[in-house]
Amino acid sequence: MSELVKLTPEKLRELQLKQLDMLVYFRDFCKKNNLKVYLIGGGLIGALRNGGFVPWDDDADVIMPRSDYEKLPKLWKEQHNENSRFRLLRTDENIFTGNIFTTITDTNYTMVKANQIDIDIPHGLVLDVFPLDVCPDSRFARKMQYVWTMLYSLFLAQIVPENHGGIIGFGSRVLLGIFRGDKLRRKIWQFCEKKMMQYNLDENKCVTELCSGPHWMKVEYPKHIYEGVDYVTFEGYEMPCMAGYDEYLTMVFGDYMKLPPEKDRVPHHDIAYLDLNSPCINYDSKQKYKKRK
Repeated sequence: MSELVKLTPEKLRELQLKQLDMLVYFRDFCKKNNLKVYLIGGGLIGALRNGGFVPWDDDADVIMPRSDYEKLPKLWKEQHNENSRFRLLRTDENIFTGNIFTTITDTNYTMVKANQIDIDIPHGLVLDVFPLDVCPDSRFARKMQYVWTMLYSLFLAQIVPENHGGIIGFGSRVLLGIFRGDKLRRKIWQFCEKKMMQYNLDENKCVTELCSGPHWMKVEYPKHIYEGVDYVTFEGYEMPCMAGYDEYLTMVFGDYMKLPPEKDRVPHHDIAYLDLNSPCINYDSKQKYKKRK
């Protein structure tokens, strides 16, 4: 792999402000279509602590209740065409993204993440959109939800999970080796997706982030945290967040107003190529990016 892009403070700030366009656009789209969306993670901390992006952060993430998350692709398709600036990307029978969640892509710019170099998608700036799922009260059902989610992630992303050796890594390689066809893998992850998201909010006490990775899927948030909507100021814009944002952030980050150690104040995505002056193109030639880098 070619050398990763190193972001200077000036380039990082330029990247943040261009990503802001997409975040505001998505907020307005959700409001127009009566979809709930919440600013989460570092973006939410940045709003409270910095009034916008955390200075070293290279993106902002949002989350939607699963019911609204599932409405999103249809509504987006109805109101956008294939030449729209902002594209919604989600793996299905027509496209493979390598992600287990939805992304909104700003095609006015070009950014290729290191883990997507070989994937044929529009490589623009991205806003990650995660679903908020219900986790069952039953401990056995919850363990099964882990299993369904891990299988969903494996067969959708079609790669062995990072940092997983031992039994999980070995088992993942074996399963991918046995079930090789794209259609078969799609049937498996679609089945697993239905199983992992089958629980009703009225009948259970907590919600969770099944599509945010192995660590986050184990965190259980009391559902009252998300029962209302509040607003925070982010780069001069009012952004929606969960009413229980303090409880949410404290559960996940502890004293979230305290700065992390200096060694952790770095961007957390590996970027293989970045061009903030040119629109993105479908990645059909590896050499094109390598030559332009």
